[in-house]
Amino acid sequence: MIKLTPVERAALRAEAHGLKPVVMIGESGLTPAVMKEIELGLDSHGLIKVRVFGDDREARVAMYESICEELEAAPVQHIGKLLVLYRPKKEVEKERSSKAGKGMRMVTIVKPSASGTKKPSVSKVMLKGNERVTEGGTIKRAKVRQKSTKKSSLG
Repeated sequence: MIKLTPVERAALRAEAHGLKPVVMIGESGLTPAVMKEIELGLDSHGLIKVRVFGDDREARVAMYESICEELEAAPVQHIGKLLVLYRPKKEVEKERSSKAGKGMRMVTIVKPSASGTKKPSVSKVMLKGNERVTEGGTIKRAKVRQKSTKKSSLG
């Protein structure tokens, strides 16, 4: 379990104030599926709120402690039926192909010959994220989205 200083805990409580609960624990309690959702929430957000539906305070405290122990999270705050948990985010590296840049993709364009008797021409092209290939085999860029004249005149 992670230990927090009072200053860190106060800063995390302030940050958690505007958050909405990510996980709800129902009458079946801490099932493996609920624990997995809490773990996913901690991995992606770092600081989460969990709402527990149940009137037994001792059961909520026991859940709070067991979640923190199993998931190696720090208990930040327990107010009523809300539990606030913190664990530093895990850095996940996304795999990217080494030859293609960011937002680039390889496309093969096959154009039939003009006479129809020769072999079709085949070419491989790198497209940017805002480009597409038409049916005729030409590359077109996406147009800039048009803005409403009514909305622009109001503001």
